[in-house]
Amino acid sequence: MTDWQTYLSERQKLHQDDLVSFLGIPSISSLPEHKEDVALAAAWVADRLHKAGLEEIRIMSTGGHPVVYGQWMHAADKPTVMIYGHFDVQPVDPIDLWTDPPFEPVIRDGRIYGRGASDDKGNMLAPILALEALKQTTGELPVNVKVFFEGQEEIGSPDLPSFILEHRELLACDMIFSADGSQWAEDQPALVIGRRGLCALQIDVKGATGDLHSGTYGGAILNPIHALTRLVTSLHHPNGQVAVDGFYDTVRELSNEEKAHFEAVPYGDQEVVSELGIKGVFGEPGFSTCERLWARPTLELNGIWGGFQGEGSKTVIPSEAHAKISCRLVPNQDPEKILALVEAHLKKYAPPEVAVSTRKVAGLADPVSAPVDHPGNLAAAAVFKQLYNKKPFVVGMGGTIPVCGLFSRHLNADVINFSFGLKDENIHAPDEFFRVASFELAQKAWGLLLETLT
Repeated sequence: MTDWQTYLSERQKLHQDDLVSFLGIPSISSLPEHKEDVALAAAWVADRLHKAGLEEIRIMSTGGHPVVYGQWMHAADKPTVMIYGHFDVQPVDPIDLWTDPPFEPVIRDGRIYGRGASDDKGNMLAPILALEALKQTTGELPVNVKVFFEGQEEIGSPDLPSFILEHRELLACDMIFSADGSQWAEDQPALVIGRRGLCALQIDVKGATGDLHSGTYGGAILNPIHALTRLVTSLHHPNGQVAVDGFYDTVRELSNEEKAHFEAVPYGDQEVVSELGIKGVFGEPGFSTCERLWARPTLELNGIWGGFQGEGSKTVIPSEAHAKISCRLVPNQDPEKILALVEAHLKKYAPPEVAVSTRKVAGLADPVSAPVDHPGNLAAAAVFKQLYNKKPFVVGMGGTIPVCGLFSRHLNADVINFSFGLKDENIHAPDEFFRVASFELAQKAWGLLLETLT
């Protein structure tokens, strides 16, 4: 009988064809005109799970874009593992910067180009193919498996908090592996032990009932842009530390072991300066660059606008000014509470001459973490060592996958990163691609992982 690794190797051309077909579906979750395309992608995934040999496959309504679920639950006395990924993608603008149409994928120079190639269709297809290989060659799987693939990650998974809570018995598992994420480098694996959470809001400052002539009224009233800039400046101390009362009160400090792991990663101030073309790093005092990126909370100004934006001059005092801010959160910080603290700060420092209001502009996401010695991390590290012949770096991830916090909160299961994208693959940008070698490696890795978890 053919072993599962040979089965995978012999079918790589078919698997690439599968990915090209998958990438051809314009499943952009943020654009209403692509709602049916997201549903089409869900149907494609469900069909591919059926071909792979999973059972109880269903496309489940969430009130928004759907979820695809499947399972294989016949491994007595073995753990139950859930595999997560998403089949929705980002918009493609600016379209003129794409070498080829974003939903007409091409393979050239060892790369598969198309929107969603790395984030996340290539990464989430790999475990499906590994499951098929194991099932077809052995007739079974080494562990119990559930799969949860969603169609709304790129818009913050807004319908999933109530969905996961409602279906927590169906989704119950021992641990979760996320196929959404990345590796450190082509020749260097990384074990991600945490992801930051998220909350965000918009600040609206209102002055007069309309824009005013700056000569007629200038000097007699408070300009809303001036008021807004004073407000956003008040959110930080000059050294970069967040100035909101209580912001750091519940932050879990890094253990000595975690600090040692981060210090061992060859990435610091010089690398960041060189990589980004900036003059220097800046951030909360007393912490290394890696600690700031992976284990410390932030409050960032994401956008600010008001008044005249065109060419030339228009001498007005604008009636309104606006800003968007977001906070990346670390273990033990509650997104709702942090949002309330920021709103209280803005209310406290709001100038009385203008009206200041705030509104939430994104879903809330809990931070997630799993210790290095978690069984899932130990299994992942063993697979990485076998594939790369190197120990993985132990790192954090500054970004957020909203559903991971929901899994942790409602299923009481830790989420382990197990994905093979690389940071140069233009995710969310023109000419997104996934390396063919990474696609093949990911399939083998998932098979080895499932065997290791027994």
